[in-house]
Amino acid sequence: MIACSGDVPTLEALAGVAILREHLPDLKVRLVNVVDLMKLQPESEHSHGLSDVAFDALFTTDKPIIFAFHGYPSLIHRLTYRRTNHNNLHVRGYKEEGTTTTPFDMCVLNQIDRFNIARDVIKRVPGLAATSTDTTQFIEAKLAAHRSYIIEHGIDMPEILNWKWKNSRVT
Repeated sequence: MIACSGDVPTLEALAGVAILREHLPDLKVRLVNVVDLMKLQPESEHSHGLSDVAFDALFTTDKPIIFAFHGYPSLIHRLTYRRTNHNNLHVRGYKEEGTTTTPFDMCVLNQIDRFNIARDVIKRVPGLAATSTDTTQFIEAKLAAHRSYIIEHGIDMPEILNWKWKNSRVT
């Protein structure tokens, strides 16, 4: 499962889902976009909070969750620490990494980009890494190509800048 909050993390999470759907079409991926962070808390802690049953229905009780966030990961962990599946929650967010670079490279440096999200899913879904070496190699090649491109051109690759969601299949 992939969760996200924030405009850039949401775009990158969608692009990560597109990579997984293209390269691993049999993998079932759920994406949850969190607009109101207070929904992550139990309803007993905040009036916007979700019940445990509703939270578990969205986020599962036993699957890995890769959460792309535009802020500090510790905030998401603090909001969800009482939830059933908290041990499977892996938050990627601001790590104070970066310099004067491109917008997408800031995502890469903080590991909230599409390639790191897809790689994290492959790494955390039991048994998937062993059967996904081609996809992992594709991801590594794209990250290397990104690095080379921004060093040479000083801007993000056109395929990153012009990316649009193309898959109309929503389940």
